[in-house]
Amino acid sequence: MFFEKETGQPATGPERRSMRRFEIRLPALVNLTGNGFQELLTETHNVSARGIFFYIDRPIAPGSRLEITLTLPSQITLAEAVRVRFTARVLRIETTQGSSRTGVAAAIEDYEFLRSVAAQEFAGSVSGSMAKA
Repeated sequence: MFFEKETGQPATGPERRSMRRFEIRLPALVNLTGNGFQELLTETHNVSARGIFFYIDRPIAPGSRLEITLTLPSQITLAEAVRVRFTARVLRIETTQGSSRTGVAAAIEDYEFLRSVAAQEFAGSVSGSMAKA
């Protein structure tokens, strides 16, 4: 389903990653900074607790900083869907001759859980009720 399969070791050498990667296709919003602000929609290719891989149609340099926002569905969280925004740093890029797509491997550096509209409305109603009491 969402975690389709664990990505195996490359044939060329030992796996250096300390966290398991899972193929997971989720819509993601990527904000690029640098030569002007760019906001791109993409889909994740694989994700781990410390990193993410996806494709974009723009060139990007290793070391670039990104902000990525996505929603983890209830099938993954085993509760309500959770919207997450994290900052990441591009570790490497993969280009394919004849294609405008660039593969981006990024290390997650920081993250935050975003409040849903329902949660904000609930918090507002609770604080409003408490103010009246």
